[in-house]
Amino acid sequence: MERFSLRDKVAMVTGASRGIGEAIATAYSEAGARLVLSSRRMENVGPVAEKINAAGGRAIAVAAHAGHAAEVARLVTRAMEEFGRIDIAVNNAGTSIHFGPVITADEAVWDKTFQTNLKGYVFLCREVAPIMRQQGYGKIINVASGAGMVPFAGLGVYGAIKAAIIMLTKYLAVELGPYGIRVNAIAPGTVRTRLMDTAWQISSAVGGDTVEQTAQATPLRRVGETDDIVGAALYLASPASDFTSGAILVVDGAYSIGAGLAHMQEGLEKLEELYGIMAQGGEIPPELMGKAETKNG
Repeated sequence: MERFSLRDKVAMVTGASRGIGEAIATAYSEAGARLVLSSRRMENVGPVAEKINAAGGRAIAVAAHAGHAAEVARLVTRAMEEFGRIDIAVNNAGTSIHFGPVITADEAVWDKTFQTNLKGYVFLCREVAPIMRQQGYGKIINVASGAGMVPFAGLGVYGAIKAAIIMLTKYLAVELGPYGIRVNAIAPGTVRTRLMDTAWQISSAVGGDTVEQTAQATPLRRVGETDDIVGAALYLASPASDFTSGAILVVDGAYSIGAGLAHMQEGLEKLEELYGIMAQGGEIPPELMGKAETKNG
């Protein structure tokens, strides 16, 4: 479908060595984009570019630490040398080195997480914005997190900084919009990544939610996979989203608005039973009527 095509576009994806970043890069290639992929280590991101090239795509890999301004500048310079333009920039590189209460995180934890997860995003935006402004067109996509919108146990440091990314996205959308640059964010929920696998391991070890419990608390009754993020990423990169800017696309199976569902399940089941009896014209048992009156009273 032409409105979702990325033919003749150049897309940059940071944190592209695995997980969500790799899934986005693969989808963009399939949609026709030429790619600049980055990660801290070439041995991690190089194979992703090789796989895309072997499948008939066009991708280059660049080792760059997202939290180091000079390396981000070098990454963008390399992209311009290779392709001469940057149409799409996906800020996806991130880290989470603390799982626990916010007040137990020391200054080094805050500094490292802030450096990569927030300043890194700013560094890339700062480098690509002048290029996109000169082109009169560009798409910046910031990968935020559901943890930046609702609390996740043990992810307070990570979530606080992801919340800052959400507001950064809105500010940039306002500031860069007059130059034809759209800035949006994706907020993935409980998606199977290395980060979430670690979070679930720690949570279950201390009596918190397991993967299965998280799935049960999600209205769609499962956790996400990296490919579940691809549709939002493709939409925001494509011409289909040309009038979309400043948006935060939450991709979480309705977890963030239904996380309390597990605690409501018994009541929901009783209500479904009540409605079923009423629909069939049957007599409502007194115990169900009592519950219904209590809820209505």
